[in-house]
Parts: sequence; C-alpha cells; structure tokens
Amino acid sequence: MEKKAYFVQRPRVGDDLRAPHRAEDERAYEVAKIITLYHIDYENFYHDMLVWRQFIEDERALCAEEPVLRCLAVQSRRSDGCILVVPEGEGNVKLAAFVPRIETE
Repeated sequence: MEKKAYFVQRPRVGDDLRAPHRAEDERAYEVAKIITLYHIDYENFYHDMLVWRQFIEDERALCAEEPVLRCLAVQSRRSDGCILVVPEGEGNVKLAAFVPRIETE
C-alpha cells in the first residue's frame, strides 16, 4: 500500500506540518532512512526547522523528489510522531511532513 503525507515547503516549525489539509494534497513517499535523535535534539529540530543540520547533510544523497518522494524519517525515542524530510541543498529542509512514529526493530 502506498503511503501518503501532507508535505509543507520550507516549514519554520513542526507545528506548520500539522495544518488541516485536503487528502488530495497529500503526496506519496517512501522512507530512505530513519534517523533517531536524542529527545532534546529532536525538540530543537521541531522548533527550528530552518537551521542547517548535520544529520540531514550526512544523508541527503539518499533522498529524491521523483517519481516518489524519498525522504528521511526524523524522530526521537520518546516522540509520538516522526518528521519526514526531503533535503534541499546542504543540510536544509525543502519539504517536510508529520506522520505517526515509525517503529524500528
């Protein structure tokens, strides 16, 4: 089953990703890699998504926009959700979406 989420272009904070939207505005995605941060690092990312991040820079080559969004899934061990990120340039967020936490083994 194809997974879909509502992606926001260049969001400032994580709350920007929780805006009401139409289902037809959601885009198909696949997760290229799950990145689990310490809770404080996840909170910092959630509250300021415009800042350059090394963890995005390190993995951006795994991502793409076509034909399906290939993104990074950023979460913490304590978060109930996950931020999907499609990078732009060097370590910056171009597109992001909020989805439920992705369980890892």
